[in-house]
Amino acid sequence: MEIHPQALRFCALIFITLYALLHLVEAQDQKGFISLDCGSSPNEPPYNDPTTGLTYSTDDGFVQSGKTGRIQKEFDSIFNKASLMLRYFPDGVRNCYTLNVTQGTNYLIKALFVYGNYDSLNNEPSFDLYLGPNLWVTVDMNGRTNGTIHEIIHKPVSKSLQVCLVKTGTSSPMINTLELRPLKNNSYNTQSGSLKYLFRYYFSASGQNIRYPDDINDRKWYPFFAPKWWTELTTSLKINASNGYDPPQVVMASASTPISTSATWNFTWVLPSPTSQFYVYMHFAEIQTLRSNDTREFKVSLNGDTAYERYSPRTLATETIFFSTPQQCEGGKCLLELTKTPNSTLPPLMNALEVFTVIDFPQLETNQDDVVAIKSIQNTYGLKRISWQGDPCVPKQFLWDGLNCNDLENSTSPIVTSLNLSSSQLTGVIAPDFQNLTHLQELDLSNNNLTGEVPGFLADIKSLLVINLSGNNLNGSVPQTLLQKKGLKLNIEGNSDLICPVGLCVNKAGNGGTKKKNVVIPVVASVALVVVLGSALAFIFVCKKKKTSNSTEGPTSYTQVSHAVSRSPEPAIMTKNRRLTYQEVVTMTHNFRRVLGKGGFGMVYHGIVNGTEQVAVKMLSHSSSQGYKEFKAEVELLLRVHHKNLVGLVGYCDEGANLALIYEYMANGDLREHMSGKRGGSILNWETRLKIVVESAQGLEYLHNGCKPPMVHRDVKTTNILLNEHFQAKLADFGLSRSFPIEGETHVSTVVAGTPGYLDPEYYRTNWLNEKSDVYSFGVVLLEIITNQPVINQSREKPHIAEWVGVMLTKGDIQNIMDPKLYGDYDSGSVWRAVELAMSCLNPSSARRPTMSQVVIELNECLAYENARGGTSQNMNSQSSIEVSMNFDARSTPDAR
Repeated sequence: MEIHPQALRFCALIFITLYALLHLVEAQDQKGFISLDCGSSPNEPPYNDPTTGLTYSTDDGFVQSGKTGRIQKEFDSIFNKASLMLRYFPDGVRNCYTLNVTQGTNYLIKALFVYGNYDSLNNEPSFDLYLGPNLWVTVDMNGRTNGTIHEIIHKPVSKSLQVCLVKTGTSSPMINTLELRPLKNNSYNTQSGSLKYLFRYYFSASGQNIRYPDDINDRKWYPFFAPKWWTELTTSLKINASNGYDPPQVVMASASTPISTSATWNFTWVLPSPTSQFYVYMHFAEIQTLRSNDTREFKVSLNGDTAYERYSPRTLATETIFFSTPQQCEGGKCLLELTKTPNSTLPPLMNALEVFTVIDFPQLETNQDDVVAIKSIQNTYGLKRISWQGDPCVPKQFLWDGLNCNDLENSTSPIVTSLNLSSSQLTGVIAPDFQNLTHLQELDLSNNNLTGEVPGFLADIKSLLVINLSGNNLNGSVPQTLLQKKGLKLNIEGNSDLICPVGLCVNKAGNGGTKKKNVVIPVVASVALVVVLGSALAFIFVCKKKKTSNSTEGPTSYTQVSHAVSRSPEPAIMTKNRRLTYQEVVTMTHNFRRVLGKGGFGMVYHGIVNGTEQVAVKMLSHSSSQGYKEFKAEVELLLRVHHKNLVGLVGYCDEGANLALIYEYMANGDLREHMSGKRGGSILNWETRLKIVVESAQGLEYLHNGCKPPMVHRDVKTTNILLNEHFQAKLADFGLSRSFPIEGETHVSTVVAGTPGYLDPEYYRTNWLNEKSDVYSFGVVLLEIITNQPVINQSREKPHIAEWVGVMLTKGDIQNIMDPKLYGDYDSGSVWRAVELAMSCLNPSSARRPTMSQVVIELNECLAYENARGGTSQNMNSQSSIEVSMNFDARSTPDAR
């Protein structure tokens, strides 16, 4: 049959059109992409780059400072349109881009810098680049005629990401493009930290760089080939590359293999420093048509350690082999080897390779509620301050003008404690956003043009100690709630129309006859209060002394109780705050009517204080093994520590033989009850379990790092993790806690105490207690929430939970480790990381265990993975990726998962 030439031309036209449409669709599929042409005109509409199809838009609205420039014309032929313009920052030290992102999602972030002698000074700049409060990289343009790109894979911990350029010398920081690409959350996961690009090669002699639209994630792949040692394999057949990492078809369609069929394929690289940690991702696909008797099988090893004993690439399907833990190379020199096995007839092959170094970002961002509040205040009053960019509190050298923040050294998110907006030309009313700075201690709004009434919500900021509203145009009456707030220093002078109730404010004639009004704390009442308290304390002291002196002459039952408590050798509790009488305890518990539970300390009763507030009252049993020493330790600790994840002490009773601790009421009991099903209701899902252990870890981390001196709990277990009505977790039971009173002391020698199964074996063996003893106990707790198994079970192959999990891990059996009641409804990557974290906490050597700060960071990342799942089950254990775990035995052969 003869085909007419016109028909052939028509078919060709159809094919070309469909091909173009396909690439157009691909080019338009940029969901979540952020592509900023920095320095382009605010009026320029978004445009498509002709070489990539990427849509770029102006950076106007993403940054509030800087000036625009253009590289010199002589460089135009080298760069694409997006690289021609730039933004430079001659003013201020830190200038920042703020980008909206999806919290907990991995992003590929790329920043391009082309100097191009835009300022005609021939002076290549050098400056620092930050991600939020942490240093990412130093950008040095010296000798970089063709520019430089810095790339990182990073998971934002909040809904906004700040990329900041920081001036470090005389030259001005500058940037040409800033690009963000969301990645799948089952790829490029780390044990901790972010991934800083080292190299990304595909093994081909083509000489062609590959990026979008061929790579849907816009990664840039560079060709690499060693013709002296390798032969190139290629294919035109379609390769299934959907495995989470999704390397491009064109990348996987070529591979290198040794010229000699018996030779080893090897590849070497040098790390930035001998101590650098890194992650390696090896992408394989069999692209050669094998005959029936052909076999390709090889061993994968890194610096002589076997990573995979026998591996065969899948035919026309991509698999990725990677390490679940960061690796190191002795001296910083790395050697990757693929060695043919005796069963193989063909040499090994490699399609593509990515290597990233680990970069840790230890500084936590400022509390997000505070960030939202301070930025709302900034927007409300139109505040234009060059320093008000980036994170408000950290790093300290870039603290926003007028702010002070607490100093907790990376242990928890910084909070704003002081805000000074004096003489800032504020107009309008006092904005409601101020009340969202819930930890504020000092607020200075003096010498502005504020109008309206003094809002009552200021009294709701519980921590507020100083408010300066002087020199404004406020009117109305000062709210009673503010006047009655204890310990508050309020300055309202210079507001002529502001009315203060008679007797609480004193009017003074100031300069020029202007009336000034100051709130004066009623001194007479304060003095009277001191006299009454002093008399009461003296009366209690006399009565207590009288009771003590008569105790040996009292009834037999009283004498026995007094002896059982064994109080005489112990010094008295120093702080008398929140001390209650035994009669008050009887009243609040309605004569001990409702029992909540029983512990080693004694019975726990339900109580009511102030008519509405529910409390839990623990009464020391006369037969309890815990005596006055433990009671005293718990009271004195809880009187000086305050954290949202530690159970708060409402009060205590220390009256004769009657010892009681009054806690905040935790409506949902302890974690163990919920895990065992004793409280009924539905089983705790994986996300809820992670939230609970994150909050528990935060409380424990505060004891280790937020307390001065540091505290060791000594009895961390699931029954000491309590849950309130909102299932917020709080650590409880501090009777065994110990502190390190001497600065620099790393441990104390003490009699072993704790709960069997949770007890650190090193502490048990040496009697040396330090914070890593708590880390061990927390590791056991973590395994409990993962497995829902008892800590000790004699019917198991290995009775202790840590040993049992260790055995299961050597078999690669995650499904039988995980609680079957969850029915697989969890992110597998999140579970694996949690298991690995637990096992690292249970390392026999305390020195090799993580700190609680590291545990908190890692658990938050586990939670982010689970949150990103969106409530649907995902399974990372596909055959398309192979995770190499070298956590437990570097010589063992890992299993595919």
